[in-house]
Amino acid sequence: MSRKVNEVLAGVAATAIAVLLAGAGFAQVSGFDTAATLPPPSASAAAAAPAPGPASPPPAPFPYSALQKPPKAAAQAPRGEAAGPTRHTATSATPPAATPAVPPPAAAATPAPVGARLAPGQALGPVELEAFVDGLVEQAMRRDHVAGAVVAVVQNGQVVLNKGYGLDRLRPTRRVDPARTLFRLGEITQGFTWISLMREIEAGHIRIDAPVNVYLPQRDQVRDQGYKRPVTVRDLIAQTPGFETRVLGQLAEKDPDRIRALDIYISQERPRRVREPGALPTDSPYGAALAGEALVQVTGKTPQALAEAEITGPLGLRRTTLREPYPGREGLPEPMAPSLAEDVSEGFHWTGAGYTARPFEYFTQLAPAMSASGTASDMARFMLTVLADGSLEGTTIYSPAIARSFRNAAPAPAPGAAPNASGFMQYDLPGGFRGYGRDGSTLSFRARMVTIPELGLGVFVAANTDTSAPLVNGLPAQLVQRFYASPPTAGPQGSEWLRDNAGAFSGVYLTTARSYHGLEGFVDRVRGLARVKVSPDGVLVTPGAGGAMRWVPDEGSSLDQPQVRFHALDGVGVLAFDIQGGQAARWLAPSGLAAYERVGLLFSRTILIMAAAATVISALGALAGLFLRDRRDFRQTTIQGRTDAAQLSASVLWIVAVACFAAWAFSAKDAARAMFGWPDARLVVGSSCALVATVMTVLVLGLLPIAWRGGRRLDSWTTGRKARFTATTLIFCLFAVLLGMWGALEPWSG
Repeated sequence: MSRKVNEVLAGVAATAIAVLLAGAGFAQVSGFDTAATLPPPSASAAAAAPAPGPASPPPAPFPYSALQKPPKAAAQAPRGEAAGPTRHTATSATPPAATPAVPPPAAAATPAPVGARLAPGQALGPVELEAFVDGLVEQAMRRDHVAGAVVAVVQNGQVVLNKGYGLDRLRPTRRVDPARTLFRLGEITQGFTWISLMREIEAGHIRIDAPVNVYLPQRDQVRDQGYKRPVTVRDLIAQTPGFETRVLGQLAEKDPDRIRALDIYISQERPRRVREPGALPTDSPYGAALAGEALVQVTGKTPQALAEAEITGPLGLRRTTLREPYPGREGLPEPMAPSLAEDVSEGFHWTGAGYTARPFEYFTQLAPAMSASGTASDMARFMLTVLADGSLEGTTIYSPAIARSFRNAAPAPAPGAAPNASGFMQYDLPGGFRGYGRDGSTLSFRARMVTIPELGLGVFVAANTDTSAPLVNGLPAQLVQRFYASPPTAGPQGSEWLRDNAGAFSGVYLTTARSYHGLEGFVDRVRGLARVKVSPDGVLVTPGAGGAMRWVPDEGSSLDQPQVRFHALDGVGVLAFDIQGGQAARWLAPSGLAAYERVGLLFSRTILIMAAAATVISALGALAGLFLRDRRDFRQTTIQGRTDAAQLSASVLWIVAVACFAAWAFSAKDAARAMFGWPDARLVVGSSCALVATVMTVLVLGLLPIAWRGGRRLDSWTTGRKARFTATTLIFCLFAVLLGMWGALEPWSG
C-alpha cells in the first residue's frame, strides 16, 4: 500500500508541476511583444503566399454563433450597426490620385534582380498589389485568429493601397475602416517624439551629447547609481541608456483613475541602471519618456500638444493623436475627442475558443513612448512625409538634415548590433534593400511601419489581436520579396564547421530587455530565456516571432575570432555571436533592441521545473510518512523530533509555494491579467512561503549532524529514516538555492 500511495502522490505532484512555470506558458507575460527583440519571420514565406486571386475573402474563424452570414448582395452596414459578417471583410479607402506629395521619380535604369518582377524605380501595380496583400492577410488572419487588420502602402508620392480587413468590434459587430478606425500604435509613437527632439536639437535648444539631466527638473533626474558616465540625450535616442526594462503593473493601466502625469510617473517608476550608457541596445520606453519630459521642459507643451502643433496638425493627420479617452481630470492633458474615441478599435485576446475583448490600455503616463492611436489613412500620409524628407503638400515639419539623420545610422553601440538612425529602426529586407521605421506593440495590438527610400515605398500594417505578430512583422518583407527581389533559391542547408562546433553555440540565453530585481525579475528570467540549438545538419536554430529561425555561419568563421556572424537561411538578417574563450557569450538580436546573454545550466527552465517537481514529491513523501511509517521509525530523540517538525512545516510551505506559483503561471497566460493584476497575491504568497521554507530548511540543515548523532539506538531514528530525511533536506536546499538565483525569494519587491 505504501508503494501505491507514493506512486499516486508522485503523479499528483508531476501534474501540478507541469502547470508550474508553464513559464513557457507566459512567454509574453509582459504583453509587449517580446518577439520585437527576436528575429523577424522568414521573408521566404512570400514565396508560399497565395497567388493573386479574387478579392473576396474566405470564411474567417469567428466562433460566435450569433453572427449570421449576410446575403450575398448585402451592402456594408453603417458604422456602429451590426453587420453580422462571418467573413473577414476587406474595406478599401484609397483616396483619388490627386497631386502627389512628391513627383514620382523617373524610371530608374537599375535592372531588376534576376527573376524579380520589378526593378527599383518601377512602381507597383495597384491591382496586383491588392490581390497579393488580400491573399496574404486573409491567410494569416485565418491561421492566427486575427480579428481585424489594416494595411497601407504608399509609393512615389501616392497612396497605392489603403485597406481594412475583418472587425474592430464584435458586440455589435463593426468592420474595420482604414479611414476611420483608429489602431493603437505602441512604440511607433516614439517616431513623433524623435522628430520633435531632433527639431529642438537642430534649433540649438537641446544638445545631443549633453546629459539629459540638464533638461529635467530635479525630482525627475536620472540618479548615477554608481555609474560614472551620465545618460545623455544621444543615449536615449539610440536606446542605450542602460536601464532595466520594467513593465508589469505600471507600463499600462486599465483604470483611468490610476493614470498619472508624465513627470509623476518618471519620478515614481524610475528603473534601476544595470549597465553603463552606450554599452548595449535595449528597448526602453522609460528612456523615450525622459526625452518627452525634456521636451516638455524646453517647449512648455505636453507631448500631446507638441505632436499636434508640430506633426499631426500641419500634416492633416486628423485621426491620429497621442490623447486617450479618459474622463477629464486636473493635472492630466485633455482627453481624446469623443468623435475619435468612438472609432478606436477594441483589442482582442484569442483564448483558443473565441475572442475576448480587452479593456482599453492607457499609456498617458508614458505618452511620448506609447500612447498614440491612428488610422491607416493618416499613417499613409505620415509615410509619404518621411519618404519626402519631412515635407507633404507644401508643408515641411523637419529639415533635409534631420531627414538624413533618420537614414544615416549612428555607430552601433556594440559590434554586430543593428545600428540606430536617430531613433528609427533599420530593417534588412529581401533584395538587399534597407528599410527605416518602427515597430509597435501593446497587450493586444501589433503595428509596423517601414519606409524604403530606394524603392520610394512605405508599408504600414497593424492588427488588433495579440496573435497577430507573424502577420504584422512579416508583411513588409514579404511584399518586397514578392515584387522586388529574386525568388528564394535553395542554398547550402548547413555548415560542417558549425556541426563540429555545436557546443560552442548551443545553450540557454537570457534577454537584456528585462527587469533585474524582485519578483518581476524572476518572471522575466523565466519568460526571457531563449534556447539556441544546432541541428544535426549544421544549422543554428533560434526562436523567432513567427516560429523557429534557421541560420548558417558566414564563410571562414572561426572561434578564434571575437565575433561569429550568421546569415538567415530562410530569409534576410544577420545574427552576431560574441565569442569569449572559444565559446559564444551572447548574441545580438537583429532588431537592435536587445542582446541575449549566455546563462548556465542552473538557469534552464527544465532544471527549475525538475527541482520543483522533486521538492513537491519529497514534501508529499515527508507528510505521507506520518501515516505510513513503520512503528520503529517513530522512535526519536527530542532534537530529532524538533528537527522533524521543522522539516514537516517546511514541506507544507514548499507545497503551498509551488501551488501558488503554478496558479499564477496558469492565469498569466493571458498577459492582460499579469499586467493589470500585478503584483498578484498568489505570486506574493508563493514567494513568501518559499522564503520562510528556505529559512526553515537552512535551520534543518544546521541541525542535521545532531539528528544523525541521535541518542541510544533504541531511542533514535533508524539509518534508513536518517538517509531519507537527509535526502529530502538536500532536495529542499537545492530548490531554495535555485529560487534565490532566479529572484523568487523577494516578496517585498513585487
